[in-house]
Amino acid sequence: MKMVTFNAFRTIGMPNVRYIKPDLMFQESDSIQEADICLFPETWQVPALVYGWKKAIFPSIESLQLGFSKIEMTRALWTVAKEHVPYTEILANTATNRAAILDTFPFPFVAKEVRNSMGRGTFLIENEEEFYAYADTNSVLYIQSYLENDGKDIRICVIGDDVYASYWRIGLEGEFLHNVAKGGELCYDFIPPEAINLVRDVARKLNINHAGFDVMISDGKLYILEFNVLFGNQGLKTQGLSVEQAIYHYIQNQFHHPFPTSPLASKKTIS
Repeated sequence: MKMVTFNAFRTIGMPNVRYIKPDLMFQESDSIQEADICLFPETWQVPALVYGWKKAIFPSIESLQLGFSKIEMTRALWTVAKEHVPYTEILANTATNRAAILDTFPFPFVAKEVRNSMGRGTFLIENEEEFYAYADTNSVLYIQSYLENDGKDIRICVIGDDVYASYWRIGLEGEFLHNVAKGGELCYDFIPPEAINLVRDVARKLNINHAGFDVMISDGKLYILEFNVLFGNQGLKTQGLSVEQAIYHYIQNQFHHPFPTSPLASKKTIS
């Protein structure tokens, strides 16, 4: 099975994989078209690969396109699990909409940049000054209700067609964000099975096959905060898990069929 990857870091150790720098995609068109599957393309590459060259890709086109923007992600989550999404407003950044946000959301509330990850671009807004500072640097207002919680959330990683791993992320005392990149600690015990089941169901409905879902429990209810397609591996490596091998096995099972199916001509007919 021939594979090309556009992200060498995400495919370290996989056999029969050739790395092609994304910017050289069209110069390397022959190699790409000969490949059975293309791994980890950047979002801008997807239309040419899928619609033009009809290539199989991993992660899925749904994973890449929905994961690119919190706006599209949230709207997709509304279609399959709206009751598990924090109350969210997505509005053009106008004076009228700024006023509407302040009339709708009590302090504190959460404001996000539509394209960011690892805790970057997520802000706890505690007063009007902080809101206007956020609004002055974002063309779209992405605002969510603040969820009361006990200082932790759950990272649930989907690889292929099922949940691969999960762990708690426990924030530093007094910190709003729980991300490992922001100093959060990890705990692998007592992951609620209902959280696993929720993410599994959502991922299958949206055809998400590579993502880290962030789930929070607030007032006894599960909420999906977002998912990141290029999620961090630190929490998995600590467990001795190999994401690359899990991806490779999934691809082999999903896209590679070493034994041909029985030809129709071999079927017996009844006269």
